[in-house]
Amino acid sequence: MFTGIIQSVGRVARLEPRGGDVRLHIDTAQLDLSDVQLGDSIAVSGVCLTVVTLHSGGFSADVSNETLSLTTLGKHQGGDPVNLEKALRLADRLGGHLVSGHVDGVGKVVAITADGRSQRWTFEVPAQLSRYIASKGSICIDGTSLTVNEVNGDRFGVNLIPHTVEHTAFHARRTGDVVNIEVDVIARYVERLIGGEASRIDEAFLKQHGFA
Repeated sequence: MFTGIIQSVGRVARLEPRGGDVRLHIDTAQLDLSDVQLGDSIAVSGVCLTVVTLHSGGFSADVSNETLSLTTLGKHQGGDPVNLEKALRLADRLGGHLVSGHVDGVGKVVAITADGRSQRWTFEVPAQLSRYIASKGSICIDGTSLTVNEVNGDRFGVNLIPHTVEHTAFHARRTGDVVNIEVDVIARYVERLIGGEASRIDEAFLKQHGFA
């Protein structure tokens, strides 16, 4: 699990094709790897990856075809900035929201406008994801925990303060860029309950009371 609070902006060193999928090599910049071991998890632009090699100033992780198909990782090139966050420890502060690192799909930046010293960003997501996004709810974009300002169909807006822009890979994003989207896991569980077990309970209740 992660918090969506970015700890460092690293860079893609290279993508190495291996046996039909990819090994991703990351230069971690200022991210302290002294407490990271092989097999630990690190979120790379919101994608939970397992560390398979460690070296001075970076690490490598294998990326499956499933992950490549659902995220932006396969579109990166050497030198591209990526958001980095080590896995949450029980003693850590939960400054953002609970993030699994399991990306639900890819969204697109459709507008960036100034709003005082901050910026208003508008994103477009696939229709199957938009139903999980709610005004004032949490959303994870490229691994960054953000609050949804408004939702309009398949588009939603967020506010980025200067600190967030400067200390994440958002400083390199432009209109038309694609980003990783992870919806709030609570929304998925609520849908599961309402659409599955809850509907069966409602049906049994109705039959018991002669309404079905």
